[in-house]
Amino acid sequence: MRVVWPVLAFLAGLVPLVAPLAPIPHAVLTVASAVWIAGLVWLAPRKPEWALLLTAPLFGVNNLWAQAVTMFVVFAASRRVTRLGRLWALLGIMTVLQSVFSLLQESYRTMPVWEALFGAVVGSVFFVLFPAVSGMLLGRRRPMVRLLQERNEYLERARALTAASARSEERAHIAGEMHDMLGHRLSLISIHAGALELATARKAPQLHEQAELIRTTSSLAMAELREILGVLRTNPEPESLDEDTGTRTDIQNLVEASAAAGIAVSLDWSGEDLHGADPRTRRAVHRVVREALTNVHKHAPNARARVQVSVQGGRARIQVVNGPTDTTPGKGTRRGLVGLEERVGLLGGAFSAGPPLEGGFRVAADVPLHPAAHADPSAAEVAEVPPPLAAEVLTVPRVLGGGCLGLLALLPISGALIVLLTFALLNPTQMNAPYFDSLRVGVTTEMEVFDQYGFGALGVDGCSRYRTSHNSELLYKLCFRDGKLLSKEQERP
Repeated sequence: MRVVWPVLAFLAGLVPLVAPLAPIPHAVLTVASAVWIAGLVWLAPRKPEWALLLTAPLFGVNNLWAQAVTMFVVFAASRRVTRLGRLWALLGIMTVLQSVFSLLQESYRTMPVWEALFGAVVGSVFFVLFPAVSGMLLGRRRPMVRLLQERNEYLERARALTAASARSEERAHIAGEMHDMLGHRLSLISIHAGALELATARKAPQLHEQAELIRTTSSLAMAELREILGVLRTNPEPESLDEDTGTRTDIQNLVEASAAAGIAVSLDWSGEDLHGADPRTRRAVHRVVREALTNVHKHAPNARARVQVSVQGGRARIQVVNGPTDTTPGKGTRRGLVGLEERVGLLGGAFSAGPPLEGGFRVAADVPLHPAAHADPSAAEVAEVPPPLAAEVLTVPRVLGGGCLGLLALLPISGALIVLLTFALLNPTQMNAPYFDSLRVGVTTEMEVFDQYGFGALGVDGCSRYRTSHNSELLYKLCFRDGKLLSKEQERP
């Protein structure tokens, strides 16, 4: 592509040889301007400052096609000038130089001052301003993408660390609860084994060694359990588990406490009670309902909430739903929800939390009443954080803005060039000398000439040029105003 673009620019600069725009420049100047613009297209990515300044001489030659390609030079150079102040200074100098070189064309010197100024302003907007701003926006896209990707990666890592921390805390909490529950039972076994040891020593000596083995084994198991799980406890005083934890009475108490605090909440319990369920399941039910109601207090205190517990088929299904709220929800870390997902997953259950289609927020869990002794921990893994956003997504507004500005510059100029090319190709008729002599200033109408000879070669001064039938180096220049012939003269390219 490094060679293709300069070649295309060179070919575009040669178009006036086929479809000239009056006043027609000399063929040597046309070829020179084509070579010049091809060199600038090649130079723009390498020396953007010099490429911007060297566009000015092209405006001293009436080669609109080569001048149109300067838009791409300005665009490419503006993408690579990093300092905004330097870029705008270069663009200002370039605009002044282009205006000065434009005055070298005879058609601009014969124009009224206000027309020349208006043409300079319009040309600066389309040839300089729009391409420069478009290139500037897209040129700063790369460093902005790099910055946004770094920030996005940081936030994703922080989010992953937060989730990992919540999982670790929840596992440590569960380990502490297991320590307390098993420790209590192992202590009872050890006490009863000690009593059995004393009894067998007097009444059944043949069983004394087995009773002693039971006592020492239970004591050793208690010590090992404390050594393994005790170090994982983050809360030295975990919540106590009584006979009502997770049962209908317990959940009803949680709902009533929330209602007393001002939350409009109701309980819908279907199925049997959970007195016979595994203690881990009961605690999970308690924790899900309590955490969900706590979130309603924090983020939607004015919304109506509903707690649903369904016990059937050997599973307990819990759902806490709150409706939409007018208040602005607070910002949370989701640590509690991540902990619930970890707890439910360790029991072999399923957990979900998020806004439903109708609005509000829903927390749902499905846990077995009697989970396996060693639930698969992989079920509790929190979904991996999404990969960093693509560069195109991070800078879509910048790309759209730069693209729109580029189209604002490209479409009008491309349309004008296509129209001029069409006129030049469809109006090859040569005007003969007798007809030119018969034209009368102020009398001959514009339509009379156009009907017979077409539009001719339109010039930047608004006049039409016609090739002569007897001299290839002579042109007839006709200027019209208000539909009448204003002036006629002969000129050479």
